[in-house]
Amino acid sequence: MSDHEVAPVLRIKGRVLVGPDEVRDELWAVDGRITYTRPPGADGATTLTGWALPGLVDAHCHVGLGHEGPVDMATSEKQALTDREAGTLLIRDAGSPSDTRWTDEREDLPKIIRAGRHIARTRRYIRGFAHEIEPGDLVAYVAQEARRGDGWVKLVGDWIDRDAGDLTACWPRGEVEAAIAEAHRLGARVTAHCFAEAALRDLVEAGIDCIEHATGLTEDTIPLFAERGVAIVPTLVNIATFPGLAEAGEVRYPRWSAHMRRLHARRYETVRAAYDAGIPVFAGTDAGGSLAHGLVASEVAELVKAGIPPLDALSATAWGARSWLGRPGLEEGAPADLVLYDEDPRADVRVLGSPRRVVLNGRVIG
Repeated sequence: MSDHEVAPVLRIKGRVLVGPDEVRDELWAVDGRITYTRPPGADGATTLTGWALPGLVDAHCHVGLGHEGPVDMATSEKQALTDREAGTLLIRDAGSPSDTRWTDEREDLPKIIRAGRHIARTRRYIRGFAHEIEPGDLVAYVAQEARRGDGWVKLVGDWIDRDAGDLTACWPRGEVEAAIAEAHRLGARVTAHCFAEAALRDLVEAGIDCIEHATGLTEDTIPLFAERGVAIVPTLVNIATFPGLAEAGEVRYPRWSAHMRRLHARRYETVRAAYDAGIPVFAGTDAGGSLAHGLVASEVAELVKAGIPPLDALSATAWGARSWLGRPGLEEGAPADLVLYDEDPRADVRVLGSPRRVVLNGRVIG
């Protein structure tokens, strides 16, 4: 589709879920934008029916990342298309070694909010994924990725320490404080990969904005997160892989393996306790690397399994997630990015797994 081709006038009729409790009977898409006013030329509009949600959000996804690091454009495109077909039209790319800005020119691909490339401690992360540096360079690399990203920077907050044989924090408190302050000065928010308990207090007290995975939350740190308003993206479909990882590392790193099993065993309890304390929880799959794309519906179902009420789990990939990321939903004048379903996803989030139509920038693409 050429950049100059005008999007058709669409009429979305049925139940338009503008918000958790705001439902309208129809909306129009004109020149790729939403309006609730009947437009000129409406008689020739293409009509779609169903339950409409704003395009889903995957708040932890890696377009351009494969098993061994960066992938080519064709593979990146396939990843993005897989997410699109699942209804994911907005991605927070939580770290990628590939330059995916070319996707911004494609009106048929999901919109991406980038966090630059992961920043990790030397030999303390998956080879080929991250900038691997020492603490003295942290501020400079955070500044670099803040300028390259779209308002986010991604740290690796903990990883296995081979000498200790277990997960340990990657960064000293002082360097973390300075790096987060620099990111904020440059207008970027900071998030960090954290599986374990040890790094969390320092990161939160240093001013971090979000923690990925957050399996190490405890009754000691949950109140701190709630007080500071630090969000979590649990990536439960990824945490499901912990037992297999633990088994593979059992012989060489038995302490680490046992720790990973404990974190996995209490994963649902941890997420529910965070939600109950008022910590913002958002849906992210950790697609890319070793995990398949297109799993957002499974992640929302996992949030419900953890005990989050269905409407709030739905918001974690829809209205609430878009608001958190500063992107519009089904608002007047917003890009017409939406997904249609045969049934009400508020009644059963499993409906998300079967989108009927996907509309991106006012064009029917799935």
